[in-house]
Amino acid sequence: MTKQGAALQTYNNELVTCIEELCSKRELLNRQIQQEEDEKGRLQHDIRVLTEKLSRVNESLARRLAAREDFERTIAETEAAYMKILESSQSLLTVLKQETGNLSMVTNPQGYN
Repeated sequence: MTKQGAALQTYNNELVTCIEELCSKRELLNRQIQQEEDEKGRLQHDIRVLTEKLSRVNESLARRLAAREDFERTIAETEAAYMKILESSQSLLTVLKQETGNLSMVTNPQGYN
């Protein structure tokens, strides 16, 4: 029986050692899980912060794009109106030159030969 008792004691010691190793592995795994949960929390916080920042940037960008469109429209309208003024000025100058020529002929008939 002593032999069986010794074998039982050996099995018991090995079983306790295996259980202790499993507990150590479980604790290591628990620490790794906690680290990853902490990292997950930080990442989720960062995502929230970045999502809010992205939203603000998108809103600002939309306002600036709309303002740029207003500038472009105003510039195009102003340039078109300015071109009309130039055309009108050119037409006025042409008419004025013709009238000046006509008046010169009437007031200075010697210019005719």
